[in-house]
This record gives sequence, C-alpha cells and structure tokens, in this order.
Amino acid sequence: MERQYAEKEAQPMARSIVVTSGKGGVGKTTLTVNMGRIFASMGLKTVLVDTDMGLNNLDVLTGVENKVVYDIVDVIENRCRVKQALIEDTQTTGLFVLPSVHSYDKSRVDAQSVRAVTASLKTRFDYVIIDCPAGIELGFHRAVASADEALVVTTPHLSAIRDADKVIKLIKSYEIKKISVVLNRVRGDKEYSGETITAADVSEMLGVSVAGVVPEDDGINALSSLSEPCKKRSDGYRATELLCRNIHFGSGAIYDAQRKYRGLFGGIKRRMRKIV
Repeated sequence: MERQYAEKEAQPMARSIVVTSGKGGVGKTTLTVNMGRIFASMGLKTVLVDTDMGLNNLDVLTGVENKVVYDIVDVIENRCRVKQALIEDTQTTGLFVLPSVHSYDKSRVDAQSVRAVTASLKTRFDYVIIDCPAGIELGFHRAVASADEALVVTTPHLSAIRDADKVIKLIKSYEIKKISVVLNRVRGDKEYSGETITAADVSEMLGVSVAGVVPEDDGINALSSLSEPCKKRSDGYRATELLCRNIHFGSGAIYDAQRKYRGLFGGIKRRMRKIV
C-alpha cells in the first residue's frame, strides 16, 4: 500500500544532510538548529528532522515544543500527512521542524520508513537536515540511510575524535555522497598555544575534509539553555554562517579560531582567558 506521505511525485531537488557524532555532548543538535536558521535566512527553505526517538529535543531548542500535535512516527504510521506534522520555527521564516516522539518502541521504525519521509520532504525543501542520535545504535543507522551527505560533529578532544573516526568508518558503508567534519567548541587561545588539536590535525587523523570550525561561544550556549537564537554578531554565528556557505557554495572558507589571539592584543586576550 502506498504511504500517505508520498504526496508528491516530483523529483527530489533538495540536499539531505545527516548531522551525527560519535558521542553525546559535542553540540550536535545545537549546531543543527543554528545551521537551519542560517540556511533559512539565506532564503533556502529548510526543514529539521528529529530522528532521536526518546531523547529528542529539537522541538525544545527551536521553542516549538508546545506546538507539537503530530510527529515523525505519526507520519510513518499514516495518522497524518507530512505537511500536518511540520511546525514553523518561531524565530526564522522558512525554517520548519519535523519533531520526534518522546516514548516509542524504536524497533518499529525502520530505515526504509525514515527514507520515505525524507524523500517526501526533499520535494518541498532546499535542505533537509537530519538530527541523528549520538552513537552507533539503531537510530544512527536509520538516520544515515536516509541522507545524501553527512556532517560528523566532534570537539578537539581525543576521545571525541576517536569516536568520530568509528562513525565515519560506518558511514562509508552507506551510499553517502560526501562526508565532512565540523570541529565544534574550539578554544582559539588553546589552539594558538598548541594546547589542543587543530582543524588540520583533525582532517589528517580522520581522512576527511573539515567543513567548518565553530568556537566555544556563550552566544551559542544561550540557544541550549534558553532556546534563544544565536546572536548574529557572535563568533559562533559567524563561524556557523561560514560553515553553511561552505556547504552551499563550496567556498572552502572556515572560521579562523586563532585570529583574535594573534599579535599584541591577542596576547592580552589569551592572558585574560587564563585568568577567567
């Protein structure tokens, strides 16, 4: 029987990107939301798909948790059409969220069902960004099998990079067109002084290109704690904007986390960070 969410037969036009990580706590979901808002602000119609069943929080970070009527499982089980389950972001025009479910037997949702939902969304949006559960359990495989491209989020810590390496090896077994890494929560002062791993180091260690570098930024942390949009003048916003432009235009430009810590005034900033 044909599923209800296959409402259009037009050829997919969008890019579907799964955002994943080897471990939790690296800022994956926060990055997903910020990317969605920036793509939408660029005039690109974007949908964020939450596939983290049971531990989902995309609806919370976008501030739409009180507007949820239907979720991705309702779409899969034909209780509603995909259009009915979409919620527009409260902060950004052109950004929509397809929420997940808080409690459900995860084994009842297979990769083919999620892939069908993604295919339907690709006829409506320019970007379908899939927020994948951390780790390599069943939810990971469902999400990755539904995407054309993958962004693996890691921090400059060896344990996170090691886990990212395991994830990348698994992703390579799928029909993924492109795999890139985002180095998140970077301390530019520590990178400058050689105390932490750089983007070049990460690219060499993992064998894939780094699509973007995002610094540790209180402006981004506000999104996690208060559901507030990332401040446009913050370093985190500028870094994520460069990431999005790199993804969309292939510009190759990434944020230079060390820039503000070079020279005379950079030395003062480095000393101030140590004091704090």
